[in-house]
Amino acid sequence: MIKLIIEKLLRVTKNRKKLEKDLEVKITNRGKEVYITGEPENEYFAEKVIQALELGFPYATAISIKKQDLVFEILSLKNYTRSKNLARVRARIIGTKGKTLQTLTELTDCAFELKENQIGIIGEPENIKQAEEAIISLVRGAKQGNVYAGAMKLKAKLKIQEFEDLGLKKKDNL
Repeated sequence: MIKLIIEKLLRVTKNRKKLEKDLEVKITNRGKEVYITGEPENEYFAEKVIQALELGFPYATAISIKKQDLVFEILSLKNYTRSKNLARVRARIIGTKGKTLQTLTELTDCAFELKENQIGIIGEPENIKQAEEAIISLVRGAKQGNVYAGAMKLKAKLKIQEFEDLGLKKKDNL
């Protein structure tokens, strides 16, 4: 049995039946405490999905953690900056009208959600590392253009590896 303390309990209770069916667990709550009971693997996925819901991810994105075997990571912005002005740091990540976050989503194939001083990332394991590095670079003050360029290089490198794994391109030609 896993016990979680949830601030946004309504998001969990509203979707309780769907969560129990999709995750194959039993979810109960007492106040802000949520209890998850089931098979250990299902409990693990349920914990990650509920944490993603609390962070603000839509239900469909959060449930994809289990259905598509995606990874969910939470980064605390305070761990990567000395700046006391965390509102400015969050603004750098979001960008003008959300453009920076949208561009990062397209380049890394990951979903992002920002809540207070935490950022959640959902994506495939090989893309999560790339997304984390991009966010950390932004938090530490790197220019958006440099972060985008680095993300594009990594994405191209992953594509080349994919082709090599399929035997479509010889390693000697690189």
